[in-house]
Parts: sequence; structure tokens; C-alpha cells
Amino acid sequence: MDQATCEQAPPQAVLAATDLSDGAALAEARAARLAREQGCALVLLHVLAHDWLQALREWMGPTAGAERVLRQTEATLAQRAEALAAAHGVPVHPCVIEGHPVAQIVAVAQRLQPRCIVVGARGGNPLRRLLLGTTSERLLRKAAHPLLVVRTPARDAYRRVLLPVDFSAWSAPTLALAQRLAPQAAVELLHVYTVPFEEKLRFAGVDDEVIACYRERARQHASAELHALAHRAGWVPSRYQALLHEGDPAAAVVEEAQRRGSDLVIIGKHGRSATEELLLGSVTKHVLAEAPCDVLLSPARADDV
Repeated sequence: MDQATCEQAPPQAVLAATDLSDGAALAEARAARLAREQGCALVLLHVLAHDWLQALREWMGPTAGAERVLRQTEATLAQRAEALAAAHGVPVHPCVIEGHPVAQIVAVAQRLQPRCIVVGARGGNPLRRLLLGTTSERLLRKAAHPLLVVRTPARDAYRRVLLPVDFSAWSAPTLALAQRLAPQAAVELLHVYTVPFEEKLRFAGVDDEVIACYRERARQHASAELHALAHRAGWVPSRYQALLHEGDPAAAVVEEAQRRGSDLVIIGKHGRSATEELLLGSVTKHVLAEAPCDVLLSPARADDV
């Protein structure tokens, strides 16, 4: 493991964590394209699981199979780095280290302070279940930097961004993140709202006309809040399109992304509930699992920036 290479990697780069699978190649290509757009370097990180290597050493001896795997992994990563550098015209720094994948990715990110971390939505162990199970939950929860989950080929820069907001402390930083990482993209600001107590009003026999007025007021309030959020971010009306959707937020985000052909969804890690601070928000988890496009998670709240 070349710890020195990791130590020498440049700060403020794009950090791509790869498991060297075919699926991870999509994330590597997107990370390289993003690095070129941002005018920075790419750090290509592969973590060899310590438990697996330790078991290999015990079975085959400390200098046989395990060391052969290390050298081959370093050579493979170097080849991928060279290919990405040639294809995208950016400096690429390969880095192979041993340890727990989540802990090492987070540690490298803390040291390098990357512009974002890029991972694939699928792949082989240990990241093949990025959207399922404890490994992904820990990485997505612990990462203190923007985390881009890639599931589609990087044919071009992001052109159509869907940005769902709920007016919580996580909303404003997502606008700043969109401006920083996708400045040329068309942005659609989406707020999914519900009409409070509508079912109770219907149960109480309130007239449909009264309920319709109540729903319209809720929609107008949501619209005003949405435009106010954009205004506070310094966005002029031509910078975005406002979308309002009544219903379930998790389903609505995925539905709008499909309907509008979004190539990126940018969403905060959590929602309004304080109980979600220790876990990913339920809407975010659903979007990560079901969105038809790449998903960028914003880790910051308004009081963190």
C-alpha cells in the first residue's frame, strides 16, 4: 500500500472511491469529467479490506498471495488513472490503502478536503451495496463532504438538475452546491407539499369548495417560500424553474426526475426531523435507491456554512 501517495495527493481535488469493478468505471469517468470542469485534480482511491487481506495472509503467508494482490491492485489502479488522465486531460493521483473501506474513505476525505466524493451506485465488494446495508449507511452518514452517487454514463456535463427542497436547514446549502458543481445546468427547484388536516376536514364534512380554497392557499404559501429561498441564495428568476407538487415527497422526487429527464438530483442528507440526524432522511434514502439518474448529497445545514 502506498500510503505516501495518499499523503502526497493534492487537496481540494475530486475524490473518487472505486472498487475497480465495471460499475465503478462509470463513477471514475464522471469524477474525471467533474475534475476537468472544476479545474482541479482527481484522486482515485481504492481501499483493500483489511479483514480480507489478513485472512489471505494467514492462509497463504505474509509474502505470497496478499502481497501479490497488493501489487496487482496498485498496477490496475495506476492503469485506470493513466487512462482517465489521457481521456479527460486532468491530473489523476492513484491511491491504494488497506483498512476498513468506509473509515479510510472518510479519513482521506478529512485530510484532503475534496470538492466532492464520487462513488458508484453498484459494483463488487466492498462497495457493491452502496445503497443497501450498513456499509453504505455509514459512508453516506459519515461523509462530511458532498457525495455524488453515479449510476449513469458521463456523456456530458450535467444539463438538467432537479433540486428538491423542504425549507429546512438543509435546503439553502443545496442551492449553493448546485451553483458550485453544476453552474451551467438548468435547475428545477422542487417543493413537495401537503395540505395539513385535509383528511380531517373531509371527515368533518367541510365543503369541497372550502377545502379547495384551503389547498390553494397552501400552494401559494409553498410558492412564496420557494421563491424566497431562491432569492436569499442570490438567484434571479431566470436561473431556475419553480415546481410545486402535492403528495408524498419521496415518490414525487423520483416521479419528477423521470418525467423531466433530470440527469442529476441534488438533495440534503436529512429532512426536518431531528430524529433523522443520526440516519439518512427517509426521502433521501428513497431517492438514492429509486432515482433514474445520479444523486448528489449535500452534507451541510445552513448553520454549518
